[in-house]
Amino acid sequence: MKADNAKSQMRKGMLEYCILLILQKEPAYATDIIKTLQEARLIVVEGTLYPLLTRLKNLDLLCYEWIESNQGPPRKYYALTPDGIEFLEELESAWLEINSTVTHLKNR
Repeated sequence: MKADNAKSQMRKGMLEYCILLILQKEPAYATDIIKTLQEARLIVVEGTLYPLLTRLKNLDLLCYEWIESNQGPPRKYYALTPDGIEFLEELESAWLEINSTVTHLKNR
């Protein structure tokens, strides 16, 4: 169905923004990020998440810290950098603008 492809593209476009929103609250482990996204009905698999986290880290928008776990090996917790916080603010502004435009068009 054509709508499925459009919805998939919309979700992909929002994924980066959603990840940054999650990390705005506190550092998180990749599995916790996936769980939070799934709770919001944005289904993401590790094969999608890890390359995106790496790309965001390479852009200096995220950093990570290894934290010991009592359930196995140390875990990599991701957090926003100062550049990441600034980037998230820009995305928030863009989201508000897009949302306003879509709402306007829908309600005209």
